[in-house]
Amino acid sequence: MCVWAAIAYTITNPNLRADDATETRQQVRELQKKNEMLSQQLRHQQELIESLTRKVSDIQEVNAKHGHDPELSVGENAAAAQTSSRSSAFSPGKVNIAGEGAVGFFNSGSKGMYPNAEFRVDEAKLFVETPIWGEVYFFGELNLMTRESSELNLRLGELYLDLENVSRWWHRDGMLSARLGQMYIPFGEEYLARYAIDNPLISHSIPDIWGVDQGIEFYGRMGKISYVLAVQNGGIYKNDFNADKAIAGRLAFDPTGWLHLSASGMRTGNLDAHRDQLSALWFGNGFFRSFGTGSATKFHADLVEGDMQVRWSGGHVGAFGGYARYDDNDPSANNRRDIYYYSLEGVQDLTPKLYAGIRFSQIFAEEGLPIVGNGNLSEYFFNTLTEEIWRLSLGLGYRWSPNLIFKGEYSFERGKQLGGDKRNHEDLFAIQAAFRF
Repeated sequence: MCVWAAIAYTITNPNLRADDATETRQQVRELQKKNEMLSQQLRHQQELIESLTRKVSDIQEVNAKHGHDPELSVGENAAAAQTSSRSSAFSPGKVNIAGEGAVGFFNSGSKGMYPNAEFRVDEAKLFVETPIWGEVYFFGELNLMTRESSELNLRLGELYLDLENVSRWWHRDGMLSARLGQMYIPFGEEYLARYAIDNPLISHSIPDIWGVDQGIEFYGRMGKISYVLAVQNGGIYKNDFNADKAIAGRLAFDPTGWLHLSASGMRTGNLDAHRDQLSALWFGNGFFRSFGTGSATKFHADLVEGDMQVRWSGGHVGAFGGYARYDDNDPSANNRRDIYYYSLEGVQDLTPKLYAGIRFSQIFAEEGLPIVGNGNLSEYFFNTLTEEIWRLSLGLGYRWSPNLIFKGEYSFERGKQLGGDKRNHEDLFAIQAAFRF
């Protein structure tokens, strides 16, 4: 405005002397320079605002992932879990410590896991996270108590070095990152919402596929497609007793904000029947294990699965289904097993804080498989093979805050053992308070 006013004054005043006109032109030029400088400052400020906006968005995404935000759906967690796990909020030498846990009351049927109506610490986890150098970060998880434990102890969960955004070296942000250490097996998506603070119910599905294993993992995103691929040892122990490795991967597609799709595949690799004994992969509240005769030296399992979730502002519906094949090299018997499984889940807000959830899941193993479910571990994992089993879980939850949720659930569980005996004394009633800090 100052420039245009000066020009207008010069044009409309014919009595200006030549030296005045020269001085005025000089002032106009100076004003133009000042305007250009102001314009550059405005552009710089706008770029800074946009940069800060992106950083805040990244921080929110990181908090959603590592904070296990219960407001996130499984599909959103699935997408976030393979993107950058840190942000510029970290400064050199800064260590982040967080924790999650759950306490509650559990009562099951006479052949269930909690026949004596137990109060229990159901989950207790500590997380440590810190930058190492540049885009290299450390993440560690310590488990003091998990659903699968019968007593308080200290166990290692995930522990890895995260080499973030390796693809920036060829100017492709987010396309490739890598992890080295012990990570969750990237098969299926239920494990992404398995912590108590994330799970809308208290129980899990009957398949309940998850596990941690040592190896290397690659992950990234390209537009609406994300992926994760891992090569890991395959067995439950820290030592690997067979050179054949487990390979697992998942490919996800988010065509819209409300629809999430993914496909997963895995092979456990050949495991030593006498030294590995158990796979690192958890299935049916147990593991894949060798159940051939003593002459069997190797066993393995191969799996495929598809996952889907539809989301809306007040809830979601999700489903997954898959096929697993077990086999071993027992020369005296054909122990091959074909296993089919699926799960359907729905969650709906009744008020801004109160919600209802329902889940139905089922496993079919015609030739029989060690499937524990909500049953007694010593009986159903070591002594009995199950042909078919299903679980219907009904629950209510109340979100006092994103960091504190009260939940109640009743699960019906029925099954049939190989040979025809029924499994009908494993129903579960539970109340739980889940929290994080």
